[in-house]
Amino acid sequence: MVMSFFRRGDAGLEAITARTVSMLADARHSFDLASTALLSGADVATVAEDVRATDDRINRAEQDLRGELVVHVSVQGSEDIGEVLGYTLLIKKIERIGDQAKNILDLAEEGVDLSGAADEKELTRHRRTISEMMGEAADLLTDHDPERAAAYREKSDVLRRELEAKIRECMHSELPGNEVVPRAILYRYWKRIVANLGGVVTTATEPLQHHGYLDDGATDIDD
Repeated sequence: MVMSFFRRGDAGLEAITARTVSMLADARHSFDLASTALLSGADVATVAEDVRATDDRINRAEQDLRGELVVHVSVQGSEDIGEVLGYTLLIKKIERIGDQAKNILDLAEEGVDLSGAADEKELTRHRRTISEMMGEAADLLTDHDPERAAAYREKSDVLRRELEAKIRECMHSELPGNEVVPRAILYRYWKRIVANLGGVVTTATEPLQHHGYLDDGATDIDD
């Protein structure tokens, strides 16, 4: 079954969509703040409280939306069960993105500071691309376009593979552990964020049973 829940005229689902977009905006906010602390040398203490408060807000929103989805399907009946299941998966992916943003903050709180590093420009490029992809994902949730969604998924797959290659590069690096390990962890967090963003955007265009997979369900991209 392919999702079709970005429907005009269904006030209940449109309201849920709006709250879902707000969750994604919060996740982007946390990601940008945590990345600033890690890559730009910003004072960790000045952003930590905001990141954790935002993560709490994302978690509460997920729980509230679950309740609203239960109410929606109880009122509308089984006709909307596919849409409700799709939304449940979607908001969980956004909640996971928020978790990964908090994990990036944890790196900074452990004393990792990548500002001024030799690969700072490359790291900053990845950070900027991922942040922009969060904004584009929010746009696609409110103005769903299957062609744009397909192009987005292709872009996210390319970036995910690029990040996987960086992780493998770290595994075989001869640099000191205190340089390699934080980068490998960061690239893994980024990979998870990108995979979840791809899943968020294509929730409405892929069969429900294939969410989180590629190649008609043969390749698992969630870890």
